[in-house]
Amino acid sequence: MTATAILVTVLVTAVISGVLGMAGGLILMAVLASVLPVSGAMILHGAVQATSNGSRFLFLRDRMLWSVLPWYAAGASLAVLMFVAIAFVPDPALVLILVGSFPWLARLLPVLRGLDVRDRRTATLCGLTVTAAQLLAGASGPLLDAFYLETTVDRRTIVATKAFTQTVGHLLKIGYYAWVSRSVLPESPDGRLSPWLIAGGMILAVAGARIGTRLLDRFDDRQFRRVTGPVILALGAVCAAKGARDLLAT
Repeated sequence: MTATAILVTVLVTAVISGVLGMAGGLILMAVLASVLPVSGAMILHGAVQATSNGSRFLFLRDRMLWSVLPWYAAGASLAVLMFVAIAFVPDPALVLILVGSFPWLARLLPVLRGLDVRDRRTATLCGLTVTAAQLLAGASGPLLDAFYLETTVDRRTIVATKAFTQTVGHLLKIGYYAWVSRSVLPESPDGRLSPWLIAGGMILAVAGARIGTRLLDRFDDRQFRRVTGPVILALGAVCAAKGARDLLAT
């Protein structure tokens, strides 16, 4: 895949995430993982998604649910410490199956239907599992959505809060895989992963986030929830199917 094709994918997926608050990152990760080494794909994806989510948060910053942050950060920190302790570089196939299955389980099992990220225990669990999924598979949109099933706030608050916590997660992912690529599992440099490609991706991520948040204004809360539910389930199914195929191919 050429650099131009990668940049077009970045723009399109940033628009998708701007509208739905997720999904774009999962699609982008699937593309990057197919054309770049693991650490390179994680670093480029992290840079683009941190920029996309960060700019989306800035556009909607007055709707942020700040009470979630301390507990989410505690869970995220624990996930990073666990990964650093074991210096783990994953095969994401099994994790894709788990991440893809979670939104279905959250809708089918009564015990999971009460998840509300405003609860401190749920927020901590969200930070732990979502950050672990980001470090394992690069993206965690279907998993993250499950923690907002019972969060009865408006669509802009959901998108803003997801964007901020995802920005934190992607920055942690960049740091972890930069360390991995230098100290644990060095990879041969890939000529496609140039500073210009990273910079171009970050610029297009901001543009896509702006377009997406403008499109978000065309939805009301009822339409937003009606659209995002089926999209999350569809992505979860695709994610699980890809993981199963990759696992059987190894």
